[in-house]
Amino acid sequence: MSEERIIPDAAEFASAASKATVFWTNVFQSLLVATVVLWVLDIPRQVFNVAFYTEQLLTICLGLTLALAYIADTSRPRHWFDWVAVVLSILLCGYITARYATLTDEAALIPPSALIVSGLLILLIMEASRRTNGWGFVSMIAAMAVYIYISPHLSGDFQTRYVSPERLTVYLGLDINGAIGSILQVAVLVVIPFTILGQVLARTGGADFFADISMSAMGHFRGGAAKIAVVGSALFGMISGSAVSNVLAVGIVTIPTMVKSGFTPYRAAAIESVGSTGGQLMPPVMGAAAFIMAEFLQVPYGSVCVAAAIPAILYYACLFFHVDLEAAKHKIGAAQIVDTPHILEVLKSGWHFVIPIVFLVVALIYPEVFRLTPEKAAVVSTVLLMVLSLIFGYRGKRLSILDMLKAVMETGRVSLDIILIGAAAGLMVGIMSISGLSFSMTIQLLALAGGNVFLLLLLIAILAFVLGIGLPTVSVYILTATLLAPALIKLGVTPMAAHMFVMYNGILSMITPPVAFAAYAAANIARTDGWTTGWIACVVGWSTFILPFLFVLTPSLLMNGSWTEIVLNFSRVTFGIWLGTMAAVGFAFMPLKWSGRTIYAAVSLAVVLPPETFTGAIWINAGGVTAAAAVLAIDWLRQRALRKSGAAEAPVTPY
Repeated sequence: MSEERIIPDAAEFASAASKATVFWTNVFQSLLVATVVLWVLDIPRQVFNVAFYTEQLLTICLGLTLALAYIADTSRPRHWFDWVAVVLSILLCGYITARYATLTDEAALIPPSALIVSGLLILLIMEASRRTNGWGFVSMIAAMAVYIYISPHLSGDFQTRYVSPERLTVYLGLDINGAIGSILQVAVLVVIPFTILGQVLARTGGADFFADISMSAMGHFRGGAAKIAVVGSALFGMISGSAVSNVLAVGIVTIPTMVKSGFTPYRAAAIESVGSTGGQLMPPVMGAAAFIMAEFLQVPYGSVCVAAAIPAILYYACLFFHVDLEAAKHKIGAAQIVDTPHILEVLKSGWHFVIPIVFLVVALIYPEVFRLTPEKAAVVSTVLLMVLSLIFGYRGKRLSILDMLKAVMETGRVSLDIILIGAAAGLMVGIMSISGLSFSMTIQLLALAGGNVFLLLLLIAILAFVLGIGLPTVSVYILTATLLAPALIKLGVTPMAAHMFVMYNGILSMITPPVAFAAYAAANIARTDGWTTGWIACVVGWSTFILPFLFVLTPSLLMNGSWTEIVLNFSRVTFGIWLGTMAAVGFAFMPLKWSGRTIYAAVSLAVVLPPETFTGAIWINAGGVTAAAAVLAIDWLRQRALRKSGAAEAPVTPY
């Protein structure tokens, strides 16, 4: 027998390895999703009368996630050490789960077994996080770990207490304030059920339904293609809560359509990236950061949704104003889409998609109605969606039960980065908790701000922007909520407003260079440069830079106040944002020179200035509204006169 027939071909090895990777990836993600769903529905206790610690469940899910992290990336070849890490992840987390009670009882004594398993778990989490989310967050955690061994030798507010390396290792690996803590619990038990809902909604035609509604409602207006992107991103973002997923689901249609209609590729990609980023702010689902916020604040998730409603509307209103004015400036007409469906036809075909969403909204905002936790409400909504989709389908297409189960199963891989961020964030929070670093940071920020709330807000906004470079939104939020939000609360800002402030500043990482994940994803579809797209996205989404200041200083924008205050302040800020967008675009009723832009920017600032800023600020609001009305009236009359004289194409307003 020849040597060639004895030794398999290299291609056969590669094929076998690929099949093994696919097989075990499917196994691990199926086990992960099934474990979470069974726990959320309380099946172990209700059916099998089995009870165990939540931390044991989290450890099982973490082991499956770590195993997935080392084999699920198809862009790189598998090596022997990847499989070693897979086996080690499963065995290690299985051991911790089986002996969790004993290990935690003995943790204070720092036995060798607890030290070894904790050390290995931390290394596996850090490497898996590096592979899925890059060096940014991992480097920051490592820097904090190094800092707490330098800081005891510093003086004043920079000093923290000393913690031995052995104690720190066991604390991070086994304590509920470490890797297996509340943040991981939210990532596993809350985010996964909502991700399942988003996956099933996209697969059953929900994404197409939202896109069709957007097309039929907005496609016939000027700048219709961009308005489709705005409305479609908002609708899909209500359920997906992921900026990049939103770009990939909606942008693949809207970006080419915008370019075809007359928007530049850069502008089209920027509009879509800003629209998709807003999905993290749009109730009812928002992003994973919102669920973690509810955990940090110890409030029902519905309270976060209510507080986020007006800021989210203002965010999308600003984007809508921008695309409308941009279309008017460049004379871009309706979307060039063949056979746009009528809105009644769309609703007739997809009305059943609305039912699970309405059910979810009611269950989240009024938990006493159905008495469901957010995660259980998401599971029930998913089941309702699956049943309705099997019965009705969408526009003649109907997924099989097997296809729906595949969509559910793939949630394990889709949720991979969020779960690992949750575990890595637990390490970071644990470091700050055991060393007192978070308290030290609060004292330093208060000293720098000198007791001035506005100066502290500005300082935190800058720090959040810097921390957001290279980090996904969830990482930025956890970091800023732990390090920065306590300082705001100390100066009298309400906890909800403080955490909303840092979350809004955190999402800027999606559109601000150098690492703008949503902008780069949109630029890839538009085949443009991500760097330029990111900076244009900053101009398009300019309201994100000022909205956090407005709702911190004006609590009624977070639904904290009387209905009269809420309506008046919402109307005033909406008007001010419209004026500010005219300045940003350079167009009112006609194109504006820089002097005209300056005037509109000035009156916009006067209108949106929070009346609570200082005594007499309300008179500046009144003056701003009056000045804005005068400027708008003058421009409208001037444009009307030019039209009558046949000079409607005048390039700019006279000032």
